[in-house]
Amino acid sequence: MGKGELLRGPSCPLWLKGFLLLLCASLFSCAKRPDSHTLVMIIESSPANLDPRVGTDAQSERIDELIFDPLVHRDDHFNLVPWVAERWEIPDPKTYVFHLRKDVHFHDGRPLTSRDIKWTLDTVRDGSLITLKTTTYRLVAKVDAPDDATVILHLAEPDTTLLYNLSDGAFGIVPYGSGKQFNRSPVGSGPFRFVSQEPDSQVVLQRNDGYWGQHARIEHVRLTIVPDATTRALELRKGSADISPSGSLSADMIGTLRRDPKLVVEQQPGTVLAYMTFNLRDPILKDVHVRQALAYAIDRAPMLHYLFGDQGRLADSVLPPQHWAYSSDVQHYAYDPTQANALLDSAGYPRGKDGIRFHLLMKTSTEETTRLLAAVLQQQLRQVGIALDIRSFEFATFYSDVLKGAFQLYSLRWIGGNEDPDIFYYAFHSSSFPPKHANRGYYVNPQIDRLIDEGRTTVDQQKRKQIYAQVQQILARDLPYINLWYFDNVVVHSQRVKNLRLNPPGNYDFLTSVELAQ
Repeated sequence: MGKGELLRGPSCPLWLKGFLLLLCASLFSCAKRPDSHTLVMIIESSPANLDPRVGTDAQSERIDELIFDPLVHRDDHFNLVPWVAERWEIPDPKTYVFHLRKDVHFHDGRPLTSRDIKWTLDTVRDGSLITLKTTTYRLVAKVDAPDDATVILHLAEPDTTLLYNLSDGAFGIVPYGSGKQFNRSPVGSGPFRFVSQEPDSQVVLQRNDGYWGQHARIEHVRLTIVPDATTRALELRKGSADISPSGSLSADMIGTLRRDPKLVVEQQPGTVLAYMTFNLRDPILKDVHVRQALAYAIDRAPMLHYLFGDQGRLADSVLPPQHWAYSSDVQHYAYDPTQANALLDSAGYPRGKDGIRFHLLMKTSTEETTRLLAAVLQQQLRQVGIALDIRSFEFATFYSDVLKGAFQLYSLRWIGGNEDPDIFYYAFHSSSFPPKHANRGYYVNPQIDRLIDEGRTTVDQQKRKQIYAQVQQILARDLPYINLWYFDNVVVHSQRVKNLRLNPPGNYDFLTSVELAQ
Protein backbone atom coordinates (compact mmCIF):
# COMPACT_ATOMS: atom_id res chain seq x y z
CA MET A 1 0.00 0.00 0.00
CA GLY A 2 0.98 3.63 -0.39
CA LYS A 3 2.39 5.87 2.28
CA GLY A 4 -0.02 6.15 5.17
CA GLU A 5 -2.94 4.45 3.41
CA LEU A 6 -5.22 1.70 4.63
CA LEU A 7 -8.28 -0.24 3.59
CA ARG A 8 -9.83 -2.90 5.76
CA GLY A 9 -10.93 -6.30 4.57
CA PRO A 10 -14.51 -7.44 3.96
CA SER A 11 -16.88 -7.49 6.93
CA CYS A 12 -19.86 -9.72 7.55
CA PRO A 13 -23.51 -8.61 7.27
CA LEU A 14 -24.97 -6.50 10.06
CA TRP A 15 -27.60 -9.08 11.08
CA LEU A 16 -24.94 -11.76 11.44
CA LYS A 17 -22.70 -9.48 13.54
CA GLY A 18 -25.56 -8.80 15.94
CA PHE A 19 -26.46 -12.49 16.17
CA LEU A 20 -22.87 -13.49 16.88
CA LEU A 21 -22.46 -10.77 19.49
CA LEU A 22 -25.54 -11.94 21.40
CA LEU A 23 -24.73 -15.63 21.05
CA CYS A 24 -21.09 -15.43 22.01
CA ALA A 25 -21.68 -12.97 24.83
CA SER A 26 -23.78 -15.60 26.55
CA LEU A 27 -21.39 -18.46 25.75
CA PHE A 28 -18.34 -16.69 27.12
CA SER A 29 -19.80 -14.63 29.94
CA CYS A 30 -17.66 -16.51 32.44
CA ALA A 31 -14.41 -16.14 30.46
CA LYS A 32 -11.17 -15.45 32.31
CA ARG A 33 -10.52 -11.77 32.93
CA PRO A 34 -7.10 -10.09 32.59
CA ASP A 35 -5.18 -9.79 35.87
CA SER A 36 -5.09 -6.54 37.82
CA HIS A 37 -1.59 -5.58 36.61
CA THR A 38 -1.97 -6.34 32.89
CA LEU A 39 -3.90 -4.33 30.32
CA VAL A 40 -5.02 -6.32 27.29
CA MET A 41 -5.48 -4.43 24.03
CA ILE A 42 -6.68 -6.17 20.89
CA ILE A 43 -5.16 -5.11 17.57
CA GLU A 44 -5.88 -6.16 13.99
CA SER A 45 -2.49 -7.50 12.88
CA SER A 46 1.01 -8.33 13.98
CA PRO A 47 3.69 -5.67 13.69
CA ALA A 48 5.81 -6.46 10.64
CA ASN A 49 9.12 -5.41 12.20
CA LEU A 50 9.79 -3.81 15.60
CA ASP A 51 13.12 -2.38 14.50
CA PRO A 52 12.10 1.31 14.18
CA ARG A 53 14.61 1.72 11.36
CA VAL A 54 12.69 -0.83 9.30
CA GLY A 55 9.03 -1.13 10.31
CA THR A 56 6.69 1.17 8.39
CA ASP A 57 3.30 -0.51 8.88
CA ALA A 58 0.86 1.09 11.32
CA GLN A 59 1.22 -1.54 14.07
CA SER A 60 5.03 -1.47 13.98
CA GLU A 61 5.17 2.31 14.19
CA ARG A 62 2.58 2.58 16.96
CA ILE A 63 4.18 -0.11 19.13
CA ASP A 64 7.66 1.28 18.44
CA GLU A 65 6.51 4.63 19.86
CA LEU A 66 6.05 2.87 23.20
CA ILE A 67 9.46 1.14 23.15
CA PHE A 68 11.70 3.80 21.59
CA ASP A 69 12.30 7.51 22.05
CA PRO A 70 12.46 9.93 19.11
CA LEU A 71 14.77 12.89 18.89
CA VAL A 72 11.87 15.38 18.90
CA HIS A 73 8.15 15.06 19.66
CA ARG A 74 4.94 16.14 17.89
CA ASP A 75 2.35 17.85 20.07
CA ASP A 76 -1.40 17.76 19.44
CA HIS A 77 -1.07 20.49 16.80
CA PHE A 78 1.92 18.75 15.15
CA ASN A 79 4.41 21.35 16.33
CA LEU A 80 7.85 19.87 16.98
CA VAL A 81 8.87 20.13 20.64
CA PRO A 82 11.90 18.88 22.65
CA TRP A 83 12.23 15.24 23.62
CA VAL A 84 15.58 13.41 23.72
CA ALA A 85 16.89 16.59 22.09
CA GLU A 86 16.18 19.21 24.77
CA ARG A 87 16.95 21.99 22.30
CA TRP A 88 18.32 22.56 18.81
CA GLU A 89 19.66 25.26 16.54
CA ILE A 90 19.52 25.72 12.78
CA PRO A 91 22.49 28.01 12.06
CA ASP A 92 21.79 27.69 8.34
CA PRO A 93 19.14 25.78 6.33
CA LYS A 94 21.54 22.85 5.79
CA THR A 95 22.79 22.42 9.37
CA TYR A 96 20.88 21.17 12.41
CA VAL A 97 22.59 21.04 15.82
CA PHE A 98 20.82 18.98 18.51
CA HIS A 99 21.67 19.12 22.23
CA LEU A 100 20.65 15.96 24.09
CA ARG A 101 19.28 15.23 27.52
CA LYS A 102 21.84 13.53 29.76
CA ASP A 103 19.43 11.41 31.81
CA VAL A 104 18.19 9.02 29.11
CA HIS A 105 19.10 5.33 29.36
CA PHE A 106 18.28 2.29 27.28
CA HIS A 107 16.32 -0.53 28.88
CA ASP A 108 19.55 -2.49 29.42
CA GLY A 109 21.05 0.38 31.43
CA ARG A 110 23.34 1.90 28.79
CA PRO A 111 23.21 5.69 28.56
CA LEU A 112 21.75 7.07 25.32
CA THR A 113 24.31 9.35 23.66
CA SER A 114 24.98 11.03 20.34
CA ARG A 115 26.80 7.90 19.16
CA ASP A 116 23.51 5.96 19.25
CA ILE A 117 21.68 8.59 17.20
CA LYS A 118 24.50 8.67 14.65
CA TRP A 119 24.41 4.86 14.43
CA THR A 120 20.62 4.86 13.99
CA LEU A 121 20.78 7.33 11.11
CA ASP A 122 23.91 5.92 9.48
CA THR A 123 22.59 2.35 9.37
CA VAL A 124 19.38 3.56 7.73
CA ARG A 125 21.31 5.60 5.17
CA ASP A 126 24.30 3.40 4.29
CA GLY A 127 22.47 0.34 2.95
CA SER A 128 23.40 -1.97 5.83
CA LEU A 129 19.67 -2.51 6.41
CA ILE A 130 16.95 -3.26 3.89
CA THR A 131 14.53 -0.47 4.70
CA LEU A 132 12.11 1.86 2.93
CA LYS A 133 13.27 4.65 5.23
CA THR A 134 16.57 5.12 3.37
CA THR A 135 14.96 7.64 1.01
CA THR A 136 13.46 9.54 3.96
CA TYR A 137 16.95 10.66 5.00
CA ARG A 138 18.47 10.92 1.52
CA LEU A 139 19.28 14.61 2.03
CA VAL A 140 21.33 13.90 5.16
CA ALA A 141 24.90 14.10 3.86
CA LYS A 142 26.74 13.53 7.14
CA VAL A 143 26.07 12.97 10.85
CA ASP A 144 28.62 14.21 13.39
CA ALA A 145 28.77 13.36 17.10
CA PRO A 146 31.44 15.74 18.49
CA ASP A 147 30.58 14.84 22.09
CA ASP A 148 28.09 12.60 23.93
CA ALA A 149 25.44 15.31 24.16
CA THR A 150 25.67 16.88 20.68
CA VAL A 151 24.55 15.65 17.26
CA ILE A 152 25.07 17.68 14.08
CA LEU A 153 23.24 16.83 10.88
CA HIS A 154 24.66 18.23 7.64
CA LEU A 155 22.24 18.27 4.70
CA ALA A 156 23.00 18.20 1.01
CA GLU A 157 20.17 20.71 0.50
CA PRO A 158 17.53 22.30 2.75
CA ASP A 159 14.84 19.91 3.98
CA THR A 160 12.11 21.29 6.24
CA THR A 161 10.64 17.79 6.66
CA LEU A 162 13.72 16.69 8.61
CA LEU A 163 12.38 17.46 12.09
CA TYR A 164 9.12 15.66 11.36
CA ASN A 165 11.14 12.64 10.20
CA LEU A 166 13.03 12.65 13.50
CA SER A 167 9.81 12.62 15.56
CA ASP A 168 7.70 9.87 17.12
CA GLY A 169 6.38 7.25 14.76
CA ALA A 170 8.88 8.17 12.06
CA PHE A 171 12.06 7.75 14.12
CA GLY A 172 13.20 5.68 17.08
CA ILE A 173 16.71 5.67 18.55
CA VAL A 174 18.43 2.26 18.77
CA PRO A 175 21.64 1.42 20.67
CA TYR A 176 25.01 1.65 18.93
CA GLY A 177 25.86 -1.68 17.29
CA SER A 178 22.26 -2.81 16.71
CA GLY A 179 22.33 -5.11 13.68
CA LYS A 180 20.00 -6.78 11.23
CA GLN A 181 18.46 -9.12 13.83
CA PHE A 182 17.68 -6.33 16.27
CA ASN A 183 13.92 -6.69 15.76
CA ARG A 184 13.95 -10.11 17.45
CA SER A 185 14.69 -8.56 20.84
CA PRO A 186 14.49 -4.77 20.49
CA VAL A 187 15.98 -2.54 23.17
CA GLY A 188 14.81 1.05 23.37
CA SER A 189 14.64 3.85 25.92
CA GLY A 190 10.88 4.48 25.87
CA PRO A 191 8.20 4.18 28.58
CA PHE A 192 7.75 0.44 27.93
CA ARG A 193 10.31 -2.31 27.41
CA PHE A 194 9.90 -5.24 25.05
CA VAL A 195 9.26 -8.61 26.74
CA SER A 196 8.20 -11.03 24.00
CA GLN A 197 6.45 -11.46 20.67
CA GLU A 198 4.52 -14.41 19.28
CA PRO A 199 3.76 -13.75 15.59
CA ASP A 200 0.03 -13.56 14.84
CA SER A 201 -0.67 -14.04 18.55
CA GLN A 202 0.61 -11.31 20.89
CA VAL A 203 3.24 -8.74 21.85
CA VAL A 204 4.00 -8.26 25.55
CA LEU A 205 5.47 -5.06 27.01
CA GLN A 206 6.53 -4.14 30.55
CA ARG A 207 6.69 -0.72 32.19
CA ASN A 208 10.13 0.90 32.13
CA ASP A 209 10.60 1.96 35.75
CA GLY A 210 13.84 3.72 34.82
CA TYR A 211 12.19 6.00 32.27
CA TRP A 212 13.45 9.58 32.23
CA GLY A 213 9.94 10.95 31.59
CA GLN A 214 6.59 10.34 33.22
CA HIS A 215 6.25 6.68 34.16
CA ALA A 216 3.38 4.57 32.86
CA ARG A 217 0.71 3.67 35.41
CA ILE A 218 0.25 0.06 34.31
CA GLU A 219 2.86 -2.68 34.78
CA HIS A 220 2.22 -4.82 31.71
CA VAL A 221 0.55 -4.45 28.32
CA ARG A 222 -0.46 -7.46 26.25
CA LEU A 223 -1.27 -6.60 22.65
CA THR A 224 -3.36 -9.51 21.39
CA ILE A 225 -3.69 -9.98 17.62
CA VAL A 226 -7.30 -10.61 16.55
CA PRO A 227 -7.77 -10.14 12.78
CA ASP A 228 -11.57 -10.48 12.76
CA ALA A 229 -13.58 -7.42 13.82
CA THR A 230 -16.53 -9.44 15.15
CA THR A 231 -14.20 -11.45 17.38
CA ARG A 232 -12.64 -8.23 18.66
CA ALA A 233 -16.08 -7.01 19.71
CA LEU A 234 -16.77 -10.33 21.43
CA GLU A 235 -13.51 -10.17 23.38
CA LEU A 236 -14.57 -6.80 24.77
CA ARG A 237 -18.07 -7.97 25.69
CA LYS A 238 -16.91 -11.11 27.48
CA GLY A 239 -14.29 -9.15 29.44
CA SER A 240 -11.17 -10.90 28.14
CA ALA A 241 -9.85 -7.66 26.61
CA ASP A 242 -9.69 -4.12 27.96
CA ILE A 243 -9.30 -1.91 24.88
CA SER A 244 -10.00 -1.94 21.18
CA PRO A 245 -8.14 1.02 19.63
CA SER A 246 -9.44 3.44 17.03
CA GLY A 247 -10.21 2.06 13.60
CA SER A 248 -10.50 -1.56 14.67
CA LEU A 249 -14.31 -1.75 14.87
CA SER A 250 -16.99 -0.81 12.35
CA ALA A 251 -19.49 1.96 13.07
CA ASP A 252 -22.41 -0.46 13.53
CA MET A 253 -20.38 -2.56 15.97
CA ILE A 254 -19.51 0.52 18.00
CA GLY A 255 -23.21 1.46 18.01
CA THR A 256 -24.00 -1.95 19.51
CA LEU A 257 -21.21 -1.77 22.08
CA ARG A 258 -22.33 1.70 23.25
CA ARG A 259 -25.36 0.00 24.79
CA ASP A 260 -23.24 -2.39 26.88
CA PRO A 261 -23.04 -1.02 30.47
CA LYS A 262 -19.69 -2.78 31.00
CA LEU A 263 -18.04 -0.79 28.20
CA VAL A 264 -17.13 2.84 27.53
CA VAL A 265 -16.81 4.45 24.09
CA GLU A 266 -14.39 7.38 23.86
CA GLN A 267 -14.59 9.57 20.76
CA GLN A 268 -12.41 12.51 19.68
CA PRO A 269 -11.68 14.28 16.37
CA GLY A 270 -8.94 12.46 14.47
CA THR A 271 -6.72 13.02 11.45
CA VAL A 272 -7.45 10.06 9.14
CA LEU A 273 -8.75 11.48 5.85
CA ALA A 274 -11.13 9.80 3.42
CA TYR A 275 -10.72 11.30 -0.05
CA MET A 276 -11.61 10.75 -3.69
CA THR A 277 -9.08 11.20 -6.51
CA PHE A 278 -9.66 12.05 -10.18
CA ASN A 279 -7.49 11.02 -13.11
CA LEU A 280 -6.72 14.38 -14.69
CA ARG A 281 -5.49 12.72 -17.88
CA ASP A 282 -9.05 11.61 -18.54
CA PRO A 283 -10.74 13.69 -21.29
CA ILE A 284 -13.77 14.41 -19.10
CA LEU A 285 -12.16 14.82 -15.69
CA LYS A 286 -9.36 17.08 -16.91
CA ASP A 287 -11.99 19.87 -17.03
CA VAL A 288 -11.95 21.68 -13.65
CA HIS A 289 -15.60 22.67 -14.12
CA VAL A 290 -16.57 19.00 -14.25
CA ARG A 291 -14.62 18.30 -11.06
CA GLN A 292 -16.25 21.26 -9.33
CA ALA A 293 -19.66 20.07 -10.51
CA LEU A 294 -18.97 16.67 -8.98
CA ALA A 295 -18.07 18.35 -5.68
CA TYR A 296 -21.36 20.26 -5.64
CA ALA A 297 -23.30 17.12 -6.60
CA ILE A 298 -22.00 15.02 -3.69
CA ASP A 299 -23.90 15.27 -0.40
CA ARG A 300 -21.27 14.13 2.09
CA ALA A 301 -23.16 14.64 5.38
CA PRO A 302 -25.71 11.80 4.98
CA MET A 303 -22.94 9.42 3.87
CA LEU A 304 -20.96 10.20 7.00
CA HIS A 305 -24.11 9.75 9.08
CA TYR A 306 -25.47 6.51 7.64
CA LEU A 307 -22.26 4.72 6.65
CA PHE A 308 -20.03 5.77 9.54
CA GLY A 309 -22.40 6.71 12.35
CA ASP A 310 -21.32 10.38 12.42
CA GLN A 311 -17.87 9.26 13.54
CA GLY A 312 -16.08 12.08 11.72
CA ARG A 313 -16.17 15.65 10.39
CA LEU A 314 -16.50 16.92 6.85
CA ALA A 315 -13.10 17.78 5.35
CA ASP A 316 -11.98 20.78 3.31
CA SER A 317 -8.22 20.15 3.23
CA VAL A 318 -5.80 17.26 3.15
CA LEU A 319 -4.28 18.57 6.39
CA PRO A 320 -6.35 17.95 9.54
CA PRO A 321 -7.87 20.98 11.33
CA GLN A 322 -5.63 20.43 14.38
CA HIS A 323 -2.53 21.09 12.28
CA TRP A 324 -0.55 24.33 12.61
CA ALA A 325 -0.51 24.69 8.80
CA TYR A 326 -4.21 24.02 8.26
CA SER A 327 -6.26 26.77 6.61
CA SER A 328 -10.05 26.94 6.35
CA ASP A 329 -9.88 29.98 4.06
CA VAL A 330 -10.60 27.92 0.95
CA GLN A 331 -13.44 27.43 -1.50
CA HIS A 332 -16.17 25.22 -0.02
CA TYR A 333 -18.56 22.98 -1.90
CA ALA A 334 -21.85 22.67 -0.06
CA TYR A 335 -24.33 20.27 -1.59
CA ASP A 336 -25.85 22.20 -4.51
CA PRO A 337 -27.18 20.10 -7.44
CA THR A 338 -28.45 23.27 -9.16
CA GLN A 339 -24.92 24.67 -9.29
CA ALA A 340 -23.61 21.28 -10.40
CA ASN A 341 -26.08 21.15 -13.28
CA ALA A 342 -25.19 24.69 -14.36
CA LEU A 343 -21.45 23.89 -14.41
CA LEU A 344 -22.00 20.73 -16.44
CA ASP A 345 -24.17 22.61 -18.94
CA SER A 346 -21.54 25.33 -19.34
CA ALA A 347 -18.80 22.69 -19.72
CA GLY A 348 -20.59 21.37 -22.81
CA TYR A 349 -22.15 18.20 -21.43
CA PRO A 350 -25.91 18.42 -22.09
CA ARG A 351 -28.24 15.63 -20.99
CA GLY A 352 -29.15 13.02 -23.57
CA LYS A 353 -32.63 11.68 -24.17
CA ASP A 354 -32.10 9.26 -21.29
CA GLY A 355 -31.10 12.15 -19.01
CA ILE A 356 -27.44 11.06 -18.94
CA ARG A 357 -24.63 13.49 -19.75
CA PHE A 358 -21.76 10.96 -19.61
CA HIS A 359 -20.55 7.84 -17.81
CA LEU A 360 -17.74 7.65 -15.23
CA LEU A 361 -16.15 4.49 -13.84
CA MET A 362 -15.28 4.30 -10.15
CA LYS A 363 -12.98 1.48 -9.07
CA THR A 364 -13.14 0.21 -5.49
CA SER A 365 -11.85 -2.64 -3.38
CA THR A 366 -14.25 -5.31 -2.17
CA GLU A 367 -14.36 -3.75 1.33
CA GLU A 368 -17.99 -3.31 2.38
CA THR A 369 -18.15 0.37 3.32
CA THR A 370 -16.15 1.37 0.24
CA ARG A 371 -18.64 -0.36 -2.03
CA LEU A 372 -21.54 1.22 -0.12
CA LEU A 373 -19.91 4.63 -0.51
CA ALA A 374 -19.68 4.09 -4.26
CA ALA A 375 -23.33 3.02 -4.40
CA VAL A 376 -24.46 6.21 -2.65
CA LEU A 377 -22.29 8.30 -4.98
CA GLN A 378 -23.93 6.52 -7.89
CA GLN A 379 -27.38 7.62 -6.71
CA GLN A 380 -26.35 11.20 -6.02
CA LEU A 381 -24.55 11.74 -9.33
CA ARG A 382 -27.46 10.36 -11.32
CA GLN A 383 -29.46 13.39 -10.14
CA VAL A 384 -27.17 15.67 -12.16
CA GLY A 385 -27.03 13.39 -15.20
CA ILE A 386 -23.84 11.48 -14.48
CA ALA A 387 -23.98 7.67 -14.70
CA LEU A 388 -21.42 6.25 -12.26
CA ASP A 389 -20.39 2.69 -13.11
CA ILE A 390 -18.79 0.73 -10.27
CA ARG A 391 -16.19 -2.02 -10.54
CA SER A 392 -14.96 -3.75 -7.37
CA PHE A 393 -11.73 -5.73 -7.21
CA GLU A 394 -9.68 -7.61 -4.65
CA PHE A 395 -7.43 -5.03 -3.00
CA ALA A 396 -4.15 -5.97 -4.69
CA THR A 397 -5.74 -5.70 -8.14
CA PHE A 398 -7.53 -2.47 -7.26
CA TYR A 399 -4.38 -0.86 -5.88
CA SER A 400 -2.28 -2.00 -8.83
CA ASP A 401 -4.70 -0.19 -11.16
CA VAL A 402 -4.48 2.93 -8.97
CA LEU A 403 -0.68 2.93 -9.20
CA LYS A 404 -0.80 2.42 -12.98
CA GLY A 405 -3.27 5.27 -13.48
CA ALA A 406 -5.85 2.81 -14.81
CA PHE A 407 -8.86 4.57 -13.29
CA GLN A 408 -11.15 7.54 -13.67
CA LEU A 409 -11.82 7.96 -9.95
CA TYR A 410 -11.27 6.03 -6.73
CA SER A 411 -11.44 6.56 -2.96
CA LEU A 412 -8.82 5.79 -0.30
CA ARG A 413 -7.72 7.06 3.11
CA TRP A 414 -4.65 8.89 4.35
CA ILE A 415 -3.51 7.58 7.73
CA GLY A 416 -0.62 9.52 9.22
CA GLY A 417 0.75 10.67 5.86
CA ASN A 418 -1.34 13.85 6.00
CA GLU A 419 0.07 14.98 9.35
CA ASP A 420 3.00 16.83 7.76
CA PRO A 421 2.77 19.52 5.04
CA ASP A 422 5.10 17.43 2.90
CA ILE A 423 1.93 15.57 1.91
CA PHE A 424 1.54 18.38 -0.64
CA TYR A 425 4.82 17.42 -2.31
CA TYR A 426 4.10 13.72 -2.06
CA ALA A 427 0.58 13.87 -3.52
CA PHE A 428 0.39 16.99 -5.71
CA HIS A 429 3.83 18.01 -7.02
CA SER A 430 4.36 17.32 -10.72
CA SER A 431 7.58 15.44 -9.93
CA SER A 432 5.66 12.97 -7.72
CA PHE A 433 3.92 10.86 -10.35
CA PRO A 434 3.89 7.09 -9.68
CA PRO A 435 5.91 5.06 -9.08
CA LYS A 436 8.01 7.74 -7.38
CA HIS A 437 5.31 9.13 -5.11
CA ALA A 438 1.52 9.48 -4.85
CA ASN A 439 0.41 12.09 -7.40
CA ARG A 440 -1.72 9.36 -8.93
CA GLY A 441 -4.18 11.74 -10.55
CA TYR A 442 -1.34 13.31 -12.59
CA TYR A 443 -2.15 16.81 -11.36
CA VAL A 444 0.09 19.53 -12.80
CA ASN A 445 0.13 23.19 -11.74
CA PRO A 446 3.41 25.15 -11.98
CA GLN A 447 2.22 27.59 -9.29
CA ILE A 448 1.62 24.69 -6.89
CA ASP A 449 5.07 23.27 -7.70
CA ARG A 450 6.70 26.63 -6.96
CA LEU A 451 4.86 27.09 -3.66
CA ILE A 452 5.57 23.55 -2.51
CA ASP A 453 9.27 23.92 -3.34
CA GLU A 454 9.32 27.20 -1.42
CA GLY A 455 7.57 25.61 1.57
CA ARG A 456 10.05 22.73 1.65
CA THR A 457 13.04 25.08 1.87
CA THR A 458 11.63 27.70 4.27
CA VAL A 459 12.58 27.20 7.92
CA ASP A 460 10.40 29.91 9.48
CA GLN A 461 7.12 28.23 10.48
CA GLN A 462 4.94 31.34 10.11
CA LYS A 463 6.18 31.86 6.56
CA ARG A 464 5.57 28.20 5.81
CA LYS A 465 2.03 28.53 7.19
CA GLN A 466 1.34 31.38 4.74
CA ILE A 467 2.77 29.39 1.84
CA TYR A 468 0.70 26.32 2.65
CA ALA A 469 -2.44 28.43 3.03
CA GLN A 470 -1.98 29.44 -0.61
CA VAL A 471 -1.42 25.80 -1.57
CA GLN A 472 -4.69 24.79 0.10
CA GLN A 473 -6.59 27.59 -1.64
CA ILE A 474 -5.36 26.51 -5.08
CA LEU A 475 -6.05 22.83 -4.44
CA ALA A 476 -9.58 23.67 -3.30
CA ARG A 477 -10.11 25.52 -6.57
CA ASP A 478 -8.46 22.95 -8.86
CA LEU A 479 -9.87 19.89 -7.04
CA PRO A 480 -7.46 17.09 -7.94
CA TYR A 481 -9.04 15.56 -4.80
CA ILE A 482 -12.43 15.79 -3.20
CA ASN A 483 -11.73 15.68 0.52
CA LEU A 484 -14.62 13.75 2.08
CA TRP A 485 -14.21 13.63 5.87
CA TYR A 486 -11.78 13.16 8.74
CA PHE A 487 -12.57 10.09 10.81
CA ASP A 488 -12.84 10.43 14.56
CA ASN A 489 -10.68 8.40 16.91
CA VAL A 490 -13.09 5.99 18.57
CA VAL A 491 -11.76 3.71 21.32
CA VAL A 492 -13.88 1.14 23.15
CA HIS A 493 -12.70 0.00 26.58
CA SER A 494 -13.83 -1.77 29.71
CA GLN A 495 -15.00 0.07 32.81
CA ARG A 496 -11.81 -0.86 34.67
CA VAL A 497 -9.74 1.34 32.32
CA LYS A 498 -9.46 4.87 33.72
CA ASN A 499 -7.77 8.11 32.65
CA LEU A 500 -7.66 7.28 28.94
CA ARG A 501 -6.59 10.32 26.92
CA LEU A 502 -6.92 10.15 23.15
CA ASN A 503 -4.75 12.19 20.79
CA PRO A 504 -5.41 13.31 17.18
CA PRO A 505 -3.15 10.80 15.35
CA GLY A 506 -4.84 7.83 17.02
CA ASN A 507 -1.60 6.23 18.17
CA TYR A 508 -1.09 4.22 21.37
CA ASP A 509 0.34 7.00 23.56
CA PHE A 510 -2.70 6.72 25.82
CA LEU A 511 -1.17 3.53 27.24
CA THR A 512 1.37 5.66 29.10
CA SER A 513 -1.33 7.41 31.14
CA VAL A 514 -4.18 4.90 31.58
CA GLU A 515 -4.80 3.21 34.91
CA LEU A 516 -6.57 -0.01 35.85
CA ALA A 517 -9.18 0.19 38.57
CA GLN A 518 -8.56 -2.36 41.30
